[in-house]
Amino acid sequence: MNSMKNSQIKKLYYSISEVSQITSLKKYVLRFWETEFSELKPSKNRAGNRIYRISDIRLIFLIKKLLYIDKYTIEGAKQQLKKMRQTDKRPQMRLSLEDLRKEDFLYELKKDLSELKKIIEGNSKEETEPEE
Repeated sequence: MNSMKNSQIKKLYYSISEVSQITSLKKYVLRFWETEFSELKPSKNRAGNRIYRISDIRLIFLIKKLLYIDKYTIEGAKQQLKKMRQTDKRPQMRLSLEDLRKEDFLYELKKDLSELKKIIEGNSKEETEPEE
């Protein structure tokens, strides 16, 4: 019963390692995005370590979508974020963290399947080519 209670408690803050794992992004990418996107400003604890809130993680997923799925450049993604902020059209910011993870998982799966398809197609071409 106690474990049930603990699983329902949401964390308020996440470390950069946890955020890296949740978003499937390397820590150096997260640090770089902080320098590029002024909206992404995780707090720091007394030890000076970054601490991310859910809103930071949602923003990271949105930036990832703009860059990796929608194929914007960093400048283009900044402009899109600015437009979204002005019109408050940030549907991604209203999704739950679990929904964001599912959406991101589907993106990663699609990307992996596409790469696998290329490998299979490449191997089948090699098999059908005549030997010299």
